[in-house]
Amino acid sequence: MVQLRSGALVCELQPRLGGCIAGLWLDGVPVLRSTRAAELNSVRAAGSYPLVPFSNRIAQATLLWQGTQHPLVRNDGAEPHAIHGVGWQRPWQVLESESDFALLAYEHRPDAAWPFAFDSSQTLRVRGDTLELTLSLTNHAQQAAPAGLGWHPYFVKRARSRISLEATGRWEMGSDKLPTERRPSHGLDASCAFLDIDHCFDGWTGVVQLRDELLHTRVTSSLSRLVVFTNDTREFVAIEPVSHVNNAICLADAGADAAQLGLAILQPGESISAQMAIAVERVG
Repeated sequence: MVQLRSGALVCELQPRLGGCIAGLWLDGVPVLRSTRAAELNSVRAAGSYPLVPFSNRIAQATLLWQGTQHPLVRNDGAEPHAIHGVGWQRPWQVLESESDFALLAYEHRPDAAWPFAFDSSQTLRVRGDTLELTLSLTNHAQQAAPAGLGWHPYFVKRARSRISLEATGRWEMGSDKLPTERRPSHGLDASCAFLDIDHCFDGWTGVVQLRDELLHTRVTSSLSRLVVFTNDTREFVAIEPVSHVNNAICLADAGADAAQLGLAILQPGESISAQMAIAVERVG
């Protein structure tokens, strides 16, 4: 367990469970879905976890890359697709830890879950009432490989939770949870109480506001795509900055432009990185 503290802001990490954030609190009020790290038993109950080397889904858990088909592990129960990469299901190593800062790393060697070697690192720092994160990935395969990254934070949904963001497009989704088409969109400004959404926005400005009766939370990121997921059966709002559109690898294989989808193609030794910050303040 690793605990980071800055004044009233406390963040607890559980590196062995996917390098995840177990919980984030301001003055004892949970910002994310939060469990004390010592009590967390599943990354699926975490406050947030890193998404590497891809976000969201790869259709039917099948990666077709440069003419070779790679069956992937169906890594989330009955889900027919590969989901959220591999980093969230592997232990991470703590390379450095201080009272307000931590550096974690995960080294991947080719396996049934992902056929390309890569290294990934994440830093987490609390400063004032803000949690600052970076996430990086380096391709260590002997060939060019697809890559993406992001975060999957689950924010507490309260009675008056309201989300607002600006974007230029939204990807519609079929019953199979895969994107079907992109439509113009100005973003989102809505109460979360009965919001039913599971979509990827692109052309995102990099800022999301989440306000409720207790907290005002501002999420910012260097990334320009954002997945938002909640419905009236969920006690959270997932607000996920990501580098690429859902199922981007399969869409690119079908002829879509990889760059427009946000999919990185890394040569051996090349890297990608991203930043996210969660700034929070009490209301009233």
